Amino acid sequence: MEKLSTLDFVIFLMYFFVVTVYGLWIYNRKKSKTTGSKDYFLAEGSLTWWAIGASLIASNISAEQFIGMSGEGFFTGVAVAAYEWLAAIALIIIAVWFIPIYLKNKIYTMPQFLETRYNKAVSLIMAVFWLFLYVIVNLTSILYLGAVAIDSLLGGGHLHIIMVALLLMALVIGLGGMKVIGYTDVIQVAVLIIGGFATVYMALHVVDQRINGAAVGNALMGLNTLLKEAPGHFKLILDKPQITTTTLSMSENLAVRKYIVLPGLAMYLAGQWIVQLNYWGCNQYITQRALGADLKTARTGILFAGFLKLFMPLIVVLPGIAAYVLYTKGHLSNFNGVKDSAYSAILGLLPSGLKGLAVAALTAAIVASLAGKVNSISTIFTLDIYKKYLKTNTSESQMVRTGRLTIIVAMLIALVFTWTDILGIGGEGGFTFIQKYTGFISPGVFAMFILGMFWKRTTGTAAIVGVMLGFLLSIFFNSFAVELFGKETWMYTAFTYEKLENGMVKSITEIPFLINMGWSFFITVVVMVLLSVFGPKINPKAFVTDKNMFNVDNRTLFLIVIIVLILTAIYVRFW
Repeated sequence: MEKLSTLDFVIFLMYFFVVTVYGLWIYNRKKSKTTGSKDYFLAEGSLTWWAIGASLIASNISAEQFIGMSGEGFFTGVAVAAYEWLAAIALIIIAVWFIPIYLKNKIYTMPQFLETRYNKAVSLIMAVFWLFLYVIVNLTSILYLGAVAIDSLLGGGHLHIIMVALLLMALVIGLGGMKVIGYTDVIQVAVLIIGGFATVYMALHVVDQRINGAAVGNALMGLNTLLKEAPGHFKLILDKPQITTTTLSMSENLAVRKYIVLPGLAMYLAGQWIVQLNYWGCNQYITQRALGADLKTARTGILFAGFLKLFMPLIVVLPGIAAYVLYTKGHLSNFNGVKDSAYSAILGLLPSGLKGLAVAALTAAIVASLAGKVNSISTIFTLDIYKKYLKTNTSESQMVRTGRLTIIVAMLIALVFTWTDILGIGGEGGFTFIQKYTGFISPGVFAMFILGMFWKRTTGTAAIVGVMLGFLLSIFFNSFAVELFGKETWMYTAFTYEKLENGMVKSITEIPFLINMGWSFFITVVVMVLLSVFGPKINPKAFVTDKNMFNVDNRTLFLIVIIVLILTAIYVRFW
């Protein structure tokens, strides 16, 4: 793989210079106006709709997508784009129903919502949950995947230096607060989209040149070549593997491994919606961009982000498919076939100059996500733990200093975990790693939020039991269900496949994790409803709902739960 040229480094340094100077200008301009905690954490009232939308995309599109999702594109194909296209629909739902509730109740953090709606115990439990998740899983995986990708472009051997460099770049932006993050994200998204589309365009040219022997190359011909050479990679819904033998062929083993990640039609009723609505609507890292704005600005920004989301599969999935076709045809000689290296392999084929732009786009995505993530970590710690439990009479300036110190500590913890890949992120693919382990708490969290917003009878006791039960059920379905009930039940079908691990072939039996999430969520909802109906009738007095919001009585909710469970059982069992 060719290393970066002088021109590539010049273009990359130009990107770094522009973002840094612009960030410092925004910081110095707003520093003279206000130094309050709400301005620092939320940029209260100062972000325009286009800044909110751009910041949402910049925070979302990171190494997880560029490296992880491109890797899944290499492995499974365009079916993984469901995560991006369904996100656009989810953002419409969030803009219409979720955001008005947050703004009407003057919510600044997700734990604050839980305290207003339920009680302090629920808020504290989830604040600690989110801090662990954001630091140990999300921050670590973004840093690891990004550093690995950039290191491969530089020829290898610089992994730890790149990790530190990425953190320092994110630190420069993150310490400036949400306003600096929001407005620098506009530049980051512009670089991300321009560099991303340029990479796809040239990758398709390379496919046409190397597969068809074209002298110059044509992007449309390259796309037609992908469709012709890898038709299976353009299926939106994967077929359920029909295995009749105990010894799997190579193609059967591959089909099973793909279905484990994206379980056909069943995932659209089960885990996908839990993933999307929990991520976009119940996630401090995302909602924080809109919480300081008025309703019209927040809604417009979220809808703008949904529009941009429609184009993301072209940027992050197609390069992976291009890498698959080139690799299978023997035109990626220096590529090792590991899916998380697919995007780097494609970048290595780009001409000088464009390669630097592509690396700038990748770096922009990584740095924006790191800065946004650590800002959310500092917001939760400062407002929901430090101010409430450690120093209740703290001043505004002290809260800002605490937030900045929290950013530094979070980055150091992530660096320690990332240094030797303690979590094994590189083993099963970065995108799957994040979705799978975030999914351990998503069912319980989403059940707690959705019932809390739209059913007044939901109690604090039900919320605490729900979030714990959702987590325990996720562990149960992922680790113990097959041993207790076998591979085939009315609820699920488990699949056995072989995987190379530490040089040894290992046999693994799994239930698709998106199916696990679906059952964990629905069982949790049933238990929460029962506890709320038959337990203490304690309703929140401070929580405000919209009279036009969807609200149901007990009998209607029971009927909905029963119908959804029956439909889910049918889909999961037969699809």
